[in-house]
Amino acid sequence: MVNSLDFTKRLKEIFEYYDLSASSFADRIDVGRASISHIISGRNKPSLDFVMKVVSNFKEVELYWLLNGKGYFPSSKDNRNVINAKEEFVDDIKPEEPKTIEPLLNDNSNQVSHPKKEIQKVIICYTDGSFESFQN
Repeated sequence: MVNSLDFTKRLKEIFEYYDLSASSFADRIDVGRASISHIISGRNKPSLDFVMKVVSNFKEVELYWLLNGKGYFPSSKDNRNVINAKEEFVDDIKPEEPKTIEPLLNDNSNQVSHPKKEIQKVIICYTDGSFESFQN
């Protein structure tokens, strides 16, 4: 899920880099000026069509950077090689075997007689309402 506030900041970086106003930016990517205004104000989220128009009209804008803020802007061939190298390392990472959790000791006892438990699922909830779920 795209964080609208962060997306807006990256959009404004593009405006500044190309020395464009919001209206000239809208004209350049062939969208209505109100669309830009609504996205910047947070009223609307960017559509896939909008994002693709930005990426196709501004070659220095990488899709992953625009959506997630990861990567580089302006993009360069050297930067893309760095990203590709990082992706190769990520592909080499193998998941670890599930870890077991031993129950915590109670202050009133020295030992707990519960068997070891395995983690089945972890859910991380973010403040923007999105979440990630990791399952064994």
